Amino acid sequence: MAASAATGKLYVAYQDVSAIGMIYCLNIYSDEILWNRAIDPDVDRLAMNPDGQSLYVPTWEGGSSDYTNVVDAATGEAVRRGVFLQPIARHSVPGIRADLPGDEGERRHRPLPVFDRSEELCRIKDRALFGDPRPLAVDSTSSYAVNNVRSLWGMEVVNLKTGLIITAGIPDHPPGDPGLLHGIGWTPDESEVWQSSAWSDPHVYVWAMGNRMAPVLKDRLTLRSWRGSHWLTFDLKGDYGYVAPYKNSADGTEIFDVRTHASVGMIGSSEDLLEIDFANGRITQIGDQYGIGRR
Repeated sequence: MAASAATGKLYVAYQDVSAIGMIYCLNIYSDEILWNRAIDPDVDRLAMNPDGQSLYVPTWEGGSSDYTNVVDAATGEAVRRGVFLQPIARHSVPGIRADLPGDEGERRHRPLPVFDRSEELCRIKDRALFGDPRPLAVDSTSSYAVNNVRSLWGMEVVNLKTGLIITAGIPDHPPGDPGLLHGIGWTPDESEVWQSSAWSDPHVYVWAMGNRMAPVLKDRLTLRSWRGSHWLTFDLKGDYGYVAPYKNSADGTEIFDVRTHASVGMIGSSEDLLEIDFANGRITQIGDQYGIGRR
């Protein structure tokens, strides 16, 4: 799910009753569906170019395709493919700035699926990422990315300018293989990164990011559900963090005060949260389902 303040349009990826990957475009002002199209071969969590002209649409984690469709936001037509060396195309995260490195000659290592404004993929030149990285979040200057990695109790931090990658491990973590710690995001001021845990671990891990390449585990937030979470994001001002329950759970989405780390409420179960602000009937700004930095 993504939206454009400039055009007043909302884009939602979904699978229909026949499990066909679809996207619809909604005029937020009139509540009119402008187009609703099947996307071959399938869809997953999409993102939007900051200029609002293109959608980046992964081809679903359950498939075998290794590319992301670049879709014309005006028509829903897939106009090109972004290819990166991952076994699946699961998430796409738009860069905030247009100065990400994009060396097409470096194909030995696994790149992160992060797009810049020119729709080139960021190539990591130092070494391949550990394991299977997903999902991820970038800071406001597209200088650093944080990502979850399958079977890792912790996260990786990537310097997108130099390619340097470090691993930050969670001390005293629960026993066993965590599977995939799924949700991750920067607080809007980029002072912290919040990370979901395993499906059976009811905690959110909070990393202090004063030194980007040397994160320090700062806090462990305990969820009311006593089960793990699947996704998290923040409001534009950085006042609240929204922690969605584990996928397909009926548990609510828990709201935390970002500054005090206190749990302050619950809303209905949803991992698809997008802030849209209005003034005098017009859209003034739009947030993002991804926990991207905004400093």
